[in-house]
Amino acid sequence: MKRFRRHGTESQRDRLKQELFQFTKTVEHGFPHQPSALGYSSSLQLMAIGTRSGAIKLYGAPGVEFMGLHDENAAVTQVFFMPHQVELVTLLDDNSLHMWTLRSHKGLSELLEIGRFLLTGPPGAPPSVTRVTSVLTHSSGELLLLGTEGGHVFIVEVPGFRELEEMNISLDQITSCVPDDYVGRRNLEHVEALQENPINSNQVAIGYGRGLMVIWDLNHRCAIRHIPATQQLESMWWTENGSCILSSHSDGSYCCWTLRTGDKKEEEEKSNIPYGHFPCKAINKIVQLPTAGGPPFLLFSGGMPRASYGDRHCITVIYSKTQVAFDFTSRIIDFFVIRDGPHHTGEPSALVVLVEEELVVIDLQTEGWPVIQTPYLVPLHSSAITCSYHVSAIPLKLWERIIAAGVVQNTQYSKKLWPITGGQNLAPDPPQRDLLLTGHEDGTVRFWDASGVCLYPLYKLSTAAVFNADADLNDNMSQSAEGEWPPFRKVGCFDPYSDDPRLGIQKIHLCKYSGYLTVAGTAGQILMLELNDEAAEQTVEAKVVDLLQGQEGFRWKGHTQLDVREEPVLFPPGFQPFTVVQCQPPAVVTALNLHSEWKLVAFGTSHGFGVYDYLQKNTVLVKCTLNPSDQLAMEGPLSRVKSIKKSLRQSFRRIRRSRVSLRKHHISNTNKIQEANARLEAELAEMELAPVQRKIEARSSDDSFTGLVRILCFADTFLSDSSHNTPSLWAGTNGGTVFAYILYIPPVEHRADEALTAQPAKEIQLMHRAPVVGIVVLDGHGAPLPEPLETAHDLARSPDLLGSHHVLVISEEQFKVFTLPKLSSKMKLKLTAVDGSRVRRVGVAWFGSSRTEDYGESGLVFLTNQGDVHVLSLPHIKMQIRYPCIRREDVSGIASCVFTKQGQGFYLMSPSEFERFSLSTRYLVEPRCLVEAPLPPVFSNQHQPKLEGASSALRCTQDTEDPESAARRVMEHALLNDEKVLQEIQKSLEGDQTAFPENNVKSAVA
Repeated sequence: MKRFRRHGTESQRDRLKQELFQFTKTVEHGFPHQPSALGYSSSLQLMAIGTRSGAIKLYGAPGVEFMGLHDENAAVTQVFFMPHQVELVTLLDDNSLHMWTLRSHKGLSELLEIGRFLLTGPPGAPPSVTRVTSVLTHSSGELLLLGTEGGHVFIVEVPGFRELEEMNISLDQITSCVPDDYVGRRNLEHVEALQENPINSNQVAIGYGRGLMVIWDLNHRCAIRHIPATQQLESMWWTENGSCILSSHSDGSYCCWTLRTGDKKEEEEKSNIPYGHFPCKAINKIVQLPTAGGPPFLLFSGGMPRASYGDRHCITVIYSKTQVAFDFTSRIIDFFVIRDGPHHTGEPSALVVLVEEELVVIDLQTEGWPVIQTPYLVPLHSSAITCSYHVSAIPLKLWERIIAAGVVQNTQYSKKLWPITGGQNLAPDPPQRDLLLTGHEDGTVRFWDASGVCLYPLYKLSTAAVFNADADLNDNMSQSAEGEWPPFRKVGCFDPYSDDPRLGIQKIHLCKYSGYLTVAGTAGQILMLELNDEAAEQTVEAKVVDLLQGQEGFRWKGHTQLDVREEPVLFPPGFQPFTVVQCQPPAVVTALNLHSEWKLVAFGTSHGFGVYDYLQKNTVLVKCTLNPSDQLAMEGPLSRVKSIKKSLRQSFRRIRRSRVSLRKHHISNTNKIQEANARLEAELAEMELAPVQRKIEARSSDDSFTGLVRILCFADTFLSDSSHNTPSLWAGTNGGTVFAYILYIPPVEHRADEALTAQPAKEIQLMHRAPVVGIVVLDGHGAPLPEPLETAHDLARSPDLLGSHHVLVISEEQFKVFTLPKLSSKMKLKLTAVDGSRVRRVGVAWFGSSRTEDYGESGLVFLTNQGDVHVLSLPHIKMQIRYPCIRREDVSGIASCVFTKQGQGFYLMSPSEFERFSLSTRYLVEPRCLVEAPLPPVFSNQHQPKLEGASSALRCTQDTEDPESAARRVMEHALLNDEKVLQEIQKSLEGDQTAFPENNVKSAVA
């Protein structure tokens, strides 16, 4: 009966685990890493971005996001939406084409791959014949025109990816209708561009690399015009009224070719080189759009003078007498223009530019053409991220003050609303306001709204103004000089270069109740800041703390400290520094903690730790943890950590010792081996019933950086005796040592006058000497102690002070619970001994039940060097769940992980993207979107697409279509996008797999 009761208890616990824990990767925040293609659907109002890793991401209105991943490990080179449909086509650099659709499922849309296609040529043909270089989605929505490296144009019917051989356009057909003198002079090369006549869908323009452009009639399958340009062709654009074709070329010129009726051969018009008489770079893309009552907009990328500005990444916009060369921060991938009107054929309203490191949107309707702030795809890595810090449940007052400070910083942006508005965001409103703070290499701290799907920038804090650093605080590069030519205007915020690496932010701690913030940097600087709604000019007080405590024989070989400005500095509204604590030696700050109720900040480096009273502005405690053998701790992060000579010397000594020991024990070796084998067999027999464990050898105290402080923790607990709780500070080091200090804090009425004192109380030395990465003090109920001021604001239950407290010490290798105040070991859980993992990140989270609203548990969340995330129960430290989260090879991703109080987490999946995941069944932040199929446009007789005389395999668009037929076609399209209808069709057509191979329909990551 005992066994059955135990089994029942375990089953009940397993059910409870399912109600509490669930691992889900929910959304990717930030800018896609290494983007390679851009597409846009004006009818869906959706934008698509493809990446070099094979990902395809769709974005619409804020909160509307979709993500898919190609099975092939190939870069996406081109993305095209099918006109007036919810399908899109991607071309990969392995020459494969893929069809995707947005299909509705349970009231939400999901991105699915529904087909793939690889163009095959005749037997024995070289690969260049079918290597796709240009794609045109025909306005009928039923054809793809594929231009190839061999100069051929293949026509494929979609969505079935069936090649229409009778409609293909071969290179021989083209050369037969071009004058012999032109063909004889040069090879036509590859198909560089394909364009459809906007007023006659039967006609397409084919542009070849050497410059020839041919207008082809799809119905009669013949060339009707040719344009014999002489310069290398880069792109084409057919104007909206069909009267002109614009071509851009490799010498930085563009030409406008007028298509006059009846003229078979066009005279080459004079080329226009916008940027001068000296050699220019190629114009990669050109667009011309009409306006209602004025001249057209002309936009092109490239064309800069090669010698002077060949390294600039520019898009030029010309309208009337205004010309601006927008200078971007990285290489331009592609751009498109959004237009007004119900059918998006009106005035140009916004220019959307995708560059390698960010997305920039420019308002073309506001004077001065300002930039529109992006609600998503913000470049997190505008300066490299060095640390992250998450704060949950921000009070409304603090939230509003931070937003107000950010609004003052963003006056240069356009007031225009975000122009990409496709889809519906059906996600519920976030239950609370969350902040994600990121520290950066340039000394800035950025505040992000992490409450929902969009990681939205709220406010940016810069610490460079406090110091006499090399950074240029008055960077006016964004404005071009008067009369400068080309008329540059710098746009974008990506700036990866730091003028002084010592400014880098390493640790952040924010108190959401008091508005105090502390940040620590690379050169041992700790800044105390307070939120102020008004600008203020003030002098920042500097305090130097010597962590070596006068120890002799050590010489700091690293970087120097930052010099604090002595004169008053004008700080804008927001967080304003009032004190800088400078550690000596100026090593990287490795631990930081703020207790705003006690007005104390604790900090630690590789040399020791200290406590600073920012109310009285004096040092309370300094402790040197430096081991005499810690020579590496004196070199700093910006110097060589180990010399090759020392490493070689140690290696040779180990080899010599091993050889000497082998010679000593060579005699009577056989008998000893037999005895050892016998002992080993006996030990293995005894260990059969025990879990498999490996022996952990205690680390030597000679290991480098043993004095490095990894964790600092304030706690109001029982440290001196079991009847009086006192404020305390706990510090854990890299050598497995835990220091505990009692803090004597005066009463509130004398807090500003009487000095604080700290007295050493306890010290723990872990036997295995593994680095201490976490310290959690548990109250009488086994619950973690609340944050400072949390109980004062009635946001947490007061800690239980009647029962006995415990302290949980988390090292890289095990979890150990000690009783307080005696510090006797109560229980422990080994991690490394079982599977070889080591703890890298740790946090405490609350997990609410998905079934019962009023039930939840506290758990300890940790991430290992294997990339697995675990949850332990508190206070019994029993393993609850384990999920693979990050690839073990992704060392930077593991190091960047940060946990939230609600069981979620963030880690950098690339330098520019956070992956968000959740371990909780109750708290999930994920996209929930719906995209409906657009209604087909109503064409006038002049603009209606027509395809006459095509083969019966082609479903042609008729010259006229009555309203009943149009409604029927819309209904057919809607039915084909409904999952239930598709399932019924599939059942009725069992066995018919001719249209799609079995592997053509598969799920993708959504």
